[in-house]
Amino acid sequence: MDMQLSMIKDLLNAEVLCNEDMLCMETFSAFASDLMSDVLALSCKETILITGLTNIQTIRTAEMLDIKCIIFVRNKKPDNNVIQFAKEKGICLLATSYTMFTTCGILYCNGIKGADMC
Repeated sequence: MDMQLSMIKDLLNAEVLCNEDMLCMETFSAFASDLMSDVLALSCKETILITGLTNIQTIRTAEMLDIKCIIFVRNKKPDNNVIQFAKEKGICLLATSYTMFTTCGILYCNGIKGADMC
């Protein structure tokens, strides 16, 4: 089931950090990890990344895999340089107070599949 990023934002009570105009984009799968080496093993398109890692490497990894949305968990937010870089690369950044486990559970219960299912 495809879901718009705007619905994901609402489900997670998330704050949009940049590229709010992308909230109409649809996705159907997610992947959660703080290890970018694990993320690099993905082959699924239209996946969102759920992580607590807020550095520039997260944005670079997403760019290489054409990931268009990153959700930062546990009230983590990247600094302004990282946000600006994501904005330039066309990556929507969301931030939620939920843990990674809870974030994944909420999305799964609402029809988002794991990246291993696509």
